[in-house]
Amino acid sequence: MSESRNAILGKLRAGRDAHPLTPPESDFAVLRNKRWDGAERLERIKRMMEAVHTEFLETTEADWPADVQAFLTAQGTRNLLFGPATEVGARLSSAWTDGGPELIPYADRVETFKERLFDGIDAGITTTLGAIADTGSLIVWPTPEEPRLMSLVPHMHLALLRADALYDTFWQAMTENRWADGMPTNALLISGPSKTADIEQTLAYGVHGPKRLVVVIVR
Repeated sequence: MSESRNAILGKLRAGRDAHPLTPPESDFAVLRNKRWDGAERLERIKRMMEAVHTEFLETTEADWPADVQAFLTAQGTRNLLFGPATEVGARLSSAWTDGGPELIPYADRVETFKERLFDGIDAGITTTLGAIADTGSLIVWPTPEEPRLMSLVPHMHLALLRADALYDTFWQAMTENRWADGMPTNALLISGPSKTADIEQTLAYGVHGPKRLVVVIVR
């Protein structure tokens, strides 16, 4: 068996070396030419994401910490998980006022507070790299300071989206940010809260992972 296998593989290698294949040039013209103007790009993202139960909170650079706290207080949210070593975390820590949800820093290894993370955290907030108009998706880029558990485990995920960080296509986001030069272990494209469908083709939201996705648009 091994002799037959080696003979077959030998012939394949000989054919490959004798007739090397040159891959054709990739043509990305279709993706390069897929464009929307600024206002239409954001409205398209909102329309597509709202169709799959995503919620939006619009605010400004000066007001977003206070608006996030007011929103969570109105929702009866008990606490908010955040990355204290990030710029967003610093803003939240300095602007958060007494009487609202408790701010919980993600500052230790997950093993030290796993039980509370899965059973006692109502919401988590993360940054994003932007959003894609073509698919209606957020780009979430986990880091050690802001690991992916922050967006996948809490019942509510708040995603901070800068209104000027919008891309037409996935290809544009990859090329302009030079993803080929380096990526995290997990890069996430998120279009809405978690959902699943059973054998009867009934689509249900919030079955696993975040039950709600709230995109905080910062203008």
